[in-house]
Amino acid sequence: MNEIIAQKLSLLPDSPGCYQMKENGKIIYVGKAVNLKNRVRSYFHGRDHTPKVAAMVSHITDFDIILCRTNLEALILECNLIKLYKPYYNILLKDDKHYPYIRLNLSEPYPRVTLARRQASDGARYFGPYIGATAVREVLEALKKLFPLRTCAHHLPEKGPKRPCMNYEIGRCLGPCCGKCTQEEYRAVVQRVLKFLEGKFQDVTAGLEKDMRAAAAQLQFEKAARLRDQIRDIEGLMQRQQAIQTSGAEQDVFALCQDDLDAMAQVLYVRGGRILGGDSFALPREGKEDPGEVLFDFIVQFYEDERKPAREVLCPGLPGEISGDLEEWLRRQRGGAVTLTVPRRGDKRALTLLAEKNARDALEKRNAKKQVQYERTLGAAEELARAIGMDHVPHRIEGYDISNTQGAQNVASMVVFIDGEPAPREYRHYRIKSFEGANDFASMNEVLSRRFRRCFAEDPKERWPLPDLVLIDGGPEQLAFARDAMRREGADVPMFGLAKRLEEIFLPDRVDSILIDHHSPALHLIQRIRDEAHRFAITYHRGLRGKASVHSALEDIPGIGPARRRALLQYFKSVKAIREAELEELQKAPGMNAPAAKAVYAWAHPEDKSGQEE
Repeated sequence: MNEIIAQKLSLLPDSPGCYQMKENGKIIYVGKAVNLKNRVRSYFHGRDHTPKVAAMVSHITDFDIILCRTNLEALILECNLIKLYKPYYNILLKDDKHYPYIRLNLSEPYPRVTLARRQASDGARYFGPYIGATAVREVLEALKKLFPLRTCAHHLPEKGPKRPCMNYEIGRCLGPCCGKCTQEEYRAVVQRVLKFLEGKFQDVTAGLEKDMRAAAAQLQFEKAARLRDQIRDIEGLMQRQQAIQTSGAEQDVFALCQDDLDAMAQVLYVRGGRILGGDSFALPREGKEDPGEVLFDFIVQFYEDERKPAREVLCPGLPGEISGDLEEWLRRQRGGAVTLTVPRRGDKRALTLLAEKNARDALEKRNAKKQVQYERTLGAAEELARAIGMDHVPHRIEGYDISNTQGAQNVASMVVFIDGEPAPREYRHYRIKSFEGANDFASMNEVLSRRFRRCFAEDPKERWPLPDLVLIDGGPEQLAFARDAMRREGADVPMFGLAKRLEEIFLPDRVDSILIDHHSPALHLIQRIRDEAHRFAITYHRGLRGKASVHSALEDIPGIGPARRRALLQYFKSVKAIREAELEELQKAPGMNAPAAKAVYAWAHPEDKSGQEE
């Protein structure tokens, strides 16, 4: 605690408001309090801080406060400040997507079902929001199979009938564009779609069953079979929807799961009495914080953008003094009634327990994924260091490979892995300049010389960092040439070679090779680096080879550069036309002068000396 903080602490008022913790002028945390004096002092006088708070306090060099009249006012101000400054120690959700809707414009003569990102006041019916575009497309695909509505963007009705499309031929459209149905017949299907989207499945299936029986009575068995299949598809879709209530509830259900490091927040979306989906949100550094406060901050962040709260918000528990303010804030966000409920028993409590179960599962999966990622990257680098006898874990590992075709287009590649992960921006290509032909040893020697020379460039801006470890694709001979080149440039970096036959590791000044277990993450890391270097070299080599094979005859004309070649081709349209052109025509081409025209004419007519100067 410095003098500035001590002086400000002594002047704190007993008032609600917001506080901004700063480190060297930068806001690192924004909070609110019913009593600023008690809350802010607790950071500097308390000792039983959670790890996150302790870390934050150690960085605070100053703080500011903003007084408010009520706690609700402080809550609204806190939301605005977090959104403005995005402080490091606040919960910050990265998800800024707009949840999509299904749109059905009933003002059109032949409505179609479309996806909409926002709900507009245009007279159309909107259903949703759905949890992600994938969920909407699944519903749209189901509608396409169940109900033969058009999916085209034609403005109907048109002046004349069009040719039926494939959807009509396979029974996926009634064909209003080609006059295959009346507007009344089409509207009947639209009404079924509306009932389907409203969740009135029984009405839809009852209507289809009635039509099926009528078709069967009229001996239209193919039509009856199609209707029967539609009924089965709808019933199957109904079974996949988990019914939890019969009251048509609209609820957002929140829960939280914590471990010693992080937390995972879970949201379940209940619409029309059914769970439509859910989202999980990882909350780093919140594992040991008060769960009620974490959940409160998360809910505020969750609804801060364009999400609208459901009519009822369920959560397992919140700090008592702020739950009322949160409910009022949720009503403002929705622009209507919202009930904030902390259920203790019954179906609603079962919902929060289900959300907690999902949060726990998501946190376990995230931790497992992080563990696997660690084992593949940093863990593999640690194991590799032990295998080859390094006294520290390599942070930057570079891999090299040579590629050529019978000595032509001789190139090399350098790939870089940082902390066990590829860093493509650090990759480099090399074209072998010191000789021609196939000589992998000399090529490796040249490449390593050029690379390590960059480490000691006179201009600091041109210097490259020294690697911690170098992988050479090859055996002891390639390794020896690479090591000699490195040492000539004044560097001494650990280096090893990897032979492909048995995946043997060769170290300098060691006769015996090292074999690592084929299931070891360290060997898998080495193989990834080797394969990436090989891929990068081959890709570069193929590009050069492709350029070499595409050669224009105009490139053989002395004194005719790329600009004039382009101008000639644009003017004459083909090389053949250029060959057949007279000298006067060549001079008329854009960008040509008399010497250039004579050079082109001489190239096209080597036997004719008239275009050449004597």
